[in-house]
Amino acid sequence: MRDYSLVKINLTGGIASPGMLEGILLMAQKAGVKEVSIGARQQLLMWVKADTQRGSGLPSLRESLEAMHIDFEIDTHQYPNIISSYCAQEVFQTGQWLSEGIYRDVLDGFDFQPQLKINISDYQQSFTPFFTGNLNFIASSIPNFWYLYIRQKQSNTIFRFPLLIYTLEISKVSKRLEGILLSGVDLSEEEIYEKMIAQGEIISQLVQEDLVLPQFMLPYYEGFNRYGNKTWLGIYRRHETFEVAFLLDVCKICLDTKVGQICTTPWKSLIIKGIENQDRASWDKLLGKYGINVRHAANELNWQVEDHCQEGLALKNTIIREFDQEDIRTFGLCFAIQTRSKSEVFGSVVIKKRKILAGLTQVYDVYHTVDFNPNTRQLVLFEKGLHKAHIAEILQRLTKRYYHRSTASVIEKPSPPQANPTSTHQVHQCKVCMTIYDEKLGDSQQGIKAGTKFEALPDNYCCPVCDSEKENFEVKTVETTYQL
Repeated sequence: MRDYSLVKINLTGGIASPGMLEGILLMAQKAGVKEVSIGARQQLLMWVKADTQRGSGLPSLRESLEAMHIDFEIDTHQYPNIISSYCAQEVFQTGQWLSEGIYRDVLDGFDFQPQLKINISDYQQSFTPFFTGNLNFIASSIPNFWYLYIRQKQSNTIFRFPLLIYTLEISKVSKRLEGILLSGVDLSEEEIYEKMIAQGEIISQLVQEDLVLPQFMLPYYEGFNRYGNKTWLGIYRRHETFEVAFLLDVCKICLDTKVGQICTTPWKSLIIKGIENQDRASWDKLLGKYGINVRHAANELNWQVEDHCQEGLALKNTIIREFDQEDIRTFGLCFAIQTRSKSEVFGSVVIKKRKILAGLTQVYDVYHTVDFNPNTRQLVLFEKGLHKAHIAEILQRLTKRYYHRSTASVIEKPSPPQANPTSTHQVHQCKVCMTIYDEKLGDSQQGIKAGTKFEALPDNYCCPVCDSEKENFEVKTVETTYQL
């Protein structure tokens, strides 16, 4: 019987208002929680004495969270958090049209708890992962339209949806695809597309050009940093836990100085944006009060281990110490440790534990991703069957290979594997706003039934988005399935 239960609270998009977070932390503190942590999907995690134990605070915590209408799970992982690159907005290089308001439009549109992993990403940043979700929405260069890359559960095969999805349609598309992908039926890419569009029209555009992602380069995400006339603060903890008392003081300063949001990151850290110059001293004092160090070495920040994995943290710290002793450069790389077979971690170098001799002992295999770009998710074996003591040495050899490759040729900007169409069909697209009329869908807004050919539309038919006349539509070919 377990003495403690894991309580998970999804912070949608990795965004928490100081007032809401303060309320959660006060309830957690009342339940006996002294430390919390941030998960790889930007969620809040805490261990609470199980309700089977005397003096458990779990029943009261459950009741309080329900009263505040806060979604949570206890010892289950049915509803993964929606993660987003909002934490990088403003402070790191990002796209031209994405803004806080657009992120809010996307995230506020979800009126259900997704059971699939959903990623909302700016295409120009490299701080948050692109393809760790089942539904990966990536902003295109066209304002308010997003690429969609789909990865079915327990699969590394990703395919690109043939249409760009409009911002306000993301939640609708996600709900439809969740019903399709979780139906228990093994479907091809084409069948997924057909089932999706059969449920009704969506505002979309044809994919006109391939997605090109930036070269991966993890920015330094800790400490005080100026942007414009304000400052942002990144806080990382080596043991991946935050004292509840410290976070309550963080919330208090945010409320006192009118900082409206606290962001969690996939690197299990916090980012506070919008700190005014006159308030910087208050933050310095707070960090001093709790002895918080905000200048860790970059080769410690570029690691990801599984949530609540002391074994992975211990191995990470051992390797980092050896890196420090040998003064090893790791710029441009990120590392991940996987100790559980079905867990997911993000890294350009991945260390996987493997049990041998009927589970009596274990060894470690070292992989790197294609082109050392963690977003490809395609692993190449570098060394297998290692004892724990030899991992750091092998990683040093691997870093040398990476830098030899980097200096031997110019590194092109990485892009996801190119998709090959296996099926196409023709649609009609408005030349003014790029809205598509697909005869398979029809146009429910104007009473046009599915299956109605474009030629059979009335002469006064017009675009449902911009009211452009029928003659302003042109024939386009849609690629309906891709194999990556």
